[in-house]
Amino acid sequence: MFRRAVRSRAFRRLCYLAAGGGALAVATLQGVPWALEAYNLRRNYVPPSKTDPHLIELMDAKLPTRQEQLDSLSTEEFDVLIIGGGATGCGCALDAVSRGLRTALVEKFDFASGTSSRSTKLIHGGVRYLQKAVFNLDIEQYRMVKEALSERANLLQIAPHLSYPLPIMLPIYHLWQLPYFWAGIKMYDLVSGTQILKPSFYLSKSRALEYFPMLQKDALKGALVYYDGQHEDARMCLSIGLTAAKLGASIANYCEVVEILKSTDPTTNKEVVSGARVLDRTTGKEFAIKAKCIVNATGPYSDTIRQKENPQKAKIVAPSAGIHITLPDYYSPERMGLLDPATADGRVIFFLPWQNCTIAGTTDTPCELTDNPHPTEDDVKFILKEIKHYLSPDIDIRRGDVLSAWAGIRPLVTDPNKSDTQSIARNHIIEVSDSRMVTIAGGKWTTYRQMSEETIDKVIEVANLQAKGPCKTKGLLLDGAYHWGPNLFIRLVQEYGVEPSVAQHLANVYGDKSLEIIKLESLSGQRWPVVGKRLHPNYPYLESEVRWATREYACRAVDILARRTRLAFANVHAAVEALPRVVQIMGEELGWSETKRQEELAHCKRFLRFEMGYNLKLQERLQHPINLSSEEIADLMSKFRKMDADNKGFITLNDLERYFKGTNHSMEAAQIMDMIDEVDLNRNGRIEMSEFLQFMSAAKSGTVGSSRFKHVLDRTSHSDKDHVISVDRSGGGV
Repeated sequence: MFRRAVRSRAFRRLCYLAAGGGALAVATLQGVPWALEAYNLRRNYVPPSKTDPHLIELMDAKLPTRQEQLDSLSTEEFDVLIIGGGATGCGCALDAVSRGLRTALVEKFDFASGTSSRSTKLIHGGVRYLQKAVFNLDIEQYRMVKEALSERANLLQIAPHLSYPLPIMLPIYHLWQLPYFWAGIKMYDLVSGTQILKPSFYLSKSRALEYFPMLQKDALKGALVYYDGQHEDARMCLSIGLTAAKLGASIANYCEVVEILKSTDPTTNKEVVSGARVLDRTTGKEFAIKAKCIVNATGPYSDTIRQKENPQKAKIVAPSAGIHITLPDYYSPERMGLLDPATADGRVIFFLPWQNCTIAGTTDTPCELTDNPHPTEDDVKFILKEIKHYLSPDIDIRRGDVLSAWAGIRPLVTDPNKSDTQSIARNHIIEVSDSRMVTIAGGKWTTYRQMSEETIDKVIEVANLQAKGPCKTKGLLLDGAYHWGPNLFIRLVQEYGVEPSVAQHLANVYGDKSLEIIKLESLSGQRWPVVGKRLHPNYPYLESEVRWATREYACRAVDILARRTRLAFANVHAAVEALPRVVQIMGEELGWSETKRQEELAHCKRFLRFEMGYNLKLQERLQHPINLSSEEIADLMSKFRKMDADNKGFITLNDLERYFKGTNHSMEAAQIMDMIDEVDLNRNGRIEMSEFLQFMSAAKSGTVGSSRFKHVLDRTSHSDKDHVISVDRSGGGV
């Protein structure tokens, strides 16, 4: 009896200890993140570079022209030549030049034209990596997350106009998920330490639906919300490159490396890299760049450059395609993302507000390396199917609502420094060849700066370069951030008469450079806005941005629509409509001939059709059966014959011009051709009866979303009915 009582008391004590320990753990996970946030608010950290007068003077100076950069590249000798103008390449250039190294950078296409502009737009530490670190007791994964969270905080500090904290919701549909996900998210907060953005929190079902009213509410138990960063990836990459240029780096886009040059090192008698022969793709001229060391930062193209240096090199890159789609803004709240942690095939899908629309992705599919990655219809349908699980059945998720779709190639790498070359490296790898070429591959957008620092450290070591000091990029503000403040857009509205939405766009993309851009705008001739002519009426991009972009090394129309503005990513149809004006403005700025302008129109249209998903809708329509009743077909054939006045069996530009004049609707020829292009499946420049019926059937089913042709046709049809003279008004004659 006595022993039983002792055991009972001991058991109770253990239970009390366990309960107390559990309560303490919960209190720690809940309370420490709030304390860390309070510490950050009190500290109010300002990077020292923001008040450095020398840096401010350099950032306020005029950017060298592209021709001046080319002259520098072809005549000077450099400490380091960086190949690749993505995030890592531009980061390496900024790191090197800030240490006092003579720095050159060349890019085959435009800056950020590859993977760096086709990301999920998140600056994140990696919740999934932390999960693996905890469950697998993997210290390497933990270090990756810790490093990424530190770099996340740095990016938000050095480019506050381009990046911001974004709350991301994790819906809970099973009660067992709540403690599991809660503990994981709170661990994510704790690992962030003093770099925390904002603490995560729990929402009840009703509160979750207030924040995200589009959410599927059946079986919803609640939601968790955590914070990561979001940014405008293409502009961020360009800003890194422009900052390097203003610090003295010589950088040039559309310069392709055709040969790695080598010479004999007199001290070691070994063959080492000494520069590269480069082709200027805008003029066709070749020239040599002399450099003591080369950095290969070409992402998916790493093996291409490695094999130029040594054809015997084994490949280390496994390209993988990630697809994203763009949907209208009403698919998500303005400032709240959504995470699907486990799709049908084990992937993760993000559903995020961005650029006044909603992006969803990504997939992860092995692919071949190509200059022109394109989305597939299967991947688009997969993403739509997955997001359907999380959205209310009240929302009709239509294929026709997809505004754009794009593919980015992620360079998964095997580590050549390890004996097991078949395993994919979890982080980035740095390889040094026998001839002193340094290759940096792998990694992710968030950690570009850390990767660049390690790469330049290695360059200094292998080439025995004399830097003026250690890495200085931690806390180094990017171009546009020095005079920026969160209320800068108000100044644009009050002093220049810019629309508030346009002012916010300019200030949040260009930072303090928005004040220079708006001065390029001419007066609107209206009472409001005073200045600011849009490229497209539905989006805040201005014509002055095109003129400014040509001064920031934009060379082709696709540079404007895909990267300097993000119109191609936001809405590929709007990009097609804005293209002629973009080409016209660039032609004025760059002195293009009529032949060159036509080339640019054709080149950009190919890009929009194949790389931004414009053709996917046409392919989907080809497979879509005509599903119309006999009454609907009869009505549509009657409308078709009104437009086809000559009874030819097809509709031409002249037919539509005549039809719209007769219905008192003024339409320009270019607008009419855009509408014909919406319907014309066989690309013969006219609308045939079968194409017309097929298009209207697709519009009815939702395969085609908002269509200018259908909208105008409906309005003119109503106008016809409105203009029918009634019997009473006609006098009732027989």
